[in-house]
Amino acid sequence: MKEFLDLVLIKEIINPIVYICVGILIYGLIKRVLKRSYKYAGKIDLKKKKTIVNLVSSIVKYVIAIIVILLILEVYGVNTSAILASLGVVGLVVGLALQDLIKDFIAGAFIIFDNQYSIGDIVTIENFKGEVISLGLKTTKLKAISGEIFCISNGQIVEVINHSLADNMATIDVDVAYEENLDKVFSVLNKLIERLNKEIADLTGPIELLGVNALGASGVTIRMTVNTISGKQFEVERKIRKEIKDVFDKEKISIPYPQMVIHNGK
Repeated sequence: MKEFLDLVLIKEIINPIVYICVGILIYGLIKRVLKRSYKYAGKIDLKKKKTIVNLVSSIVKYVIAIIVILLILEVYGVNTSAILASLGVVGLVVGLALQDLIKDFIAGAFIIFDNQYSIGDIVTIENFKGEVISLGLKTTKLKAISGEIFCISNGQIVEVINHSLADNMATIDVDVAYEENLDKVFSVLNKLIERLNKEIADLTGPIELLGVNALGASGVTIRMTVNTISGKQFEVERKIRKEIKDVFDKEKISIPYPQMVIHNGK
């Protein structure tokens, strides 16, 4: 009798505790390995690393929990094969009902793992351009520069234009009057460019003075270009235009504006 009670004690009390402890230990080891994998993924930004690790950790946690529960049920004589068969039928029904949701999840996983875009990137989706403010397995949210929020299910995203994967180019066109000496204008701009190359922090290359770009109705258009950090091109353009206006005022270089000449016929 005592031996029977000892056997029951070991089987129905000790074994479940052992299964739970082993499950926790395995989960902890896998989570530690995932965290240490940060250093082996140097080209992936920190936000994406955390997203991937949290996603994989969550999947591992639930898989281990299900396995431990099934093992414990086996200890108490429950027919887990029948349970698995029932879950398979239920899963099939639920899968058919929630196929769009599953499609969104799969598409979200591919977006994350394929590095199509990350939080903070400027992208265009369905002709809507904005900053990615939320990226989940179900939906993506964009915020336009004017403040509108665009939400779209990941499964509906077919094409994405990512404006943040490479450096952006700032283009600055400035008009000067036909009466101005272009050699003087180029000399002034070259001196300004030399100074701005040192002062503006968001440049990824030197400012280039391309020369005369167009002969307009009231002036000569001069073009300058420069590569900038992704998303900073418009800010750089505004800074350079202000500096050009200030230096032109100082050097008495005229910027043309539309004028109308009225003839008083007799």
